[in-house]
Amino acid sequence: MTGAIAGASKGTRVAEFLDTAVSFPAAVFGILLVIVIAYWAIVLLGVLGDGFFDADADADGDVGIAGLLGAVGLGGVPAAVVVSLWIAFGWFTSFVGAEATGEMSGLVRVAAGTGVVALALGVGYAVTFLVVIPLRKIMPAEAPPPRRADLVGRTCVVRTTTVDNTHGQAEVTAEDGSSAVIQVRQTGEEALNAGTTALIFDYDADGEFFWITAAPAHLNPEP
Repeated sequence: MTGAIAGASKGTRVAEFLDTAVSFPAAVFGILLVIVIAYWAIVLLGVLGDGFFDADADADGDVGIAGLLGAVGLGGVPAAVVVSLWIAFGWFTSFVGAEATGEMSGLVRVAAGTGVVALALGVGYAVTFLVVIPLRKIMPAEAPPPRRADLVGRTCVVRTTTVDNTHGQAEVTAEDGSSAVIQVRQTGEEALNAGTTALIFDYDADGEFFWITAAPAHLNPEP
């Protein structure tokens, strides 16, 4: 009998926890927390790299997520870690706030919940800021994303059948060893076919493509 009562009590607590977790305002950060957990699970499986949070950083130097975090004092630690911590601390705060506002109803609860979300953002930031300070000493800072201008002067390998002044693609390897397929064009009539090593000599910002020409003999690995 005692065991049954204890089991029922435990089940009630779990139900109350889930009810709070999926209610406003905890659900706002709850959704983000689920995304973060899924992201790290995928990283552990090797499907994504842990630099995925920086994928929106523009190669011409426009700031991405890492740049924005650095601007608010959260730089020096991988962006994925910082975002995950911010969301986790924010969720905990919003959960406590949801418990506190659970008895409210109507517009009063909506207003209070909105305030809790704002508070959770602030508390999440403050705690993350404090955690990031020691983390900077033990975790390597992320390298800034490569700029398109950094690719000018490098060689690339043509990947399309031909390259002319209207279309073409090539693969280039950046200084950090990462490779990317880029849009390329040429102004002449050179036979730049698939597999040809070419030299990048300029970048067209309006068209978002690189100008290439046949690589000098000393830069061409082919005999």
